[in-house]
Amino acid sequence: MLDGSYRAAAFLGANNDYAAARVILIGAGLDATVCFRAGTREGPRAVRYFSHCLEEYSMRLDRDLREAAFCDLGDLSLPFGGVETALSHIGQAAGRVLSDGKIPVFLGGEHLITLPVVTAVHSRYPDLVVLHLDAHADLRDEYLGAAFSHATVIRRVAELLGGRRVYQFGIRSADERELEFAGVNTRLYPYTVIEPLTAVYNEILASPVYVTLDIDVVDPAYAPGVGTPEPGGIGSAELMEAVYALKGLNLVGFDLVEVNPVYDPGGLAPLLAAKVIREVVLILSAR
Repeated sequence: MLDGSYRAAAFLGANNDYAAARVILIGAGLDATVCFRAGTREGPRAVRYFSHCLEEYSMRLDRDLREAAFCDLGDLSLPFGGVETALSHIGQAAGRVLSDGKIPVFLGGEHLITLPVVTAVHSRYPDLVVLHLDAHADLRDEYLGAAFSHATVIRRVAELLGGRRVYQFGIRSADERELEFAGVNTRLYPYTVIEPLTAVYNEILASPVYVTLDIDVVDPAYAPGVGTPEPGGIGSAELMEAVYALKGLNLVGFDLVEVNPVYDPGGLAPLLAAKVIREVVLILSAR
């Protein structure tokens, strides 16, 4: 499953040397439970494509992807209509990467891909903390009768980790029951990202940290290509500041989800996502 075929050019600056790589990029184009606009299965392809609009060199980090130890394995082959099987494939891929002592970075696909990846990471790091950047709380117990959905994924993650080890930033859409659950089971910081993230930095400094980033945390003006756009989000500059704020944390995994190029003819969302991934790879490979 880890040698899936490339459906597009590899991410900018990537190489094929899995053995030497510290950071492993994998596409997981799951698009099975999206409730509004389908198309996230094309997210990984679009992010890779628009990565070639960028420089390999990051001015902010003063590092170059061509010198980074990272490998792009392409996209996993996921069955259509078989959500449980797809989640199993994703979890197995994450587990393999972790068992090889490497750091997984996943490209979605819908947000449900986070659950099997976090499950695999948590099995290796029992004291794991998850940072969740999103427009939506994703804390429903079920959605349209399904317990496993992009609308329930963080509820399942919170149940797995327990102990209020889920920190949620930028949330601006939730129902009352989700907020009630968050009040007891997660740490939810609405509307903004960088200020609360900076405030909790020392609190999570000693913990292994997994980051799940739904690109719709950004306002649709900056990233229209998402499955469920929500007005009133942060700007792209604040998102990048949040990424740079991750430096110094013990990052053990990362995913970026919900890029939907079908509704983004200008490529704004996948381009922004590609820049985020470039910076994350450089941060992770520098450790």
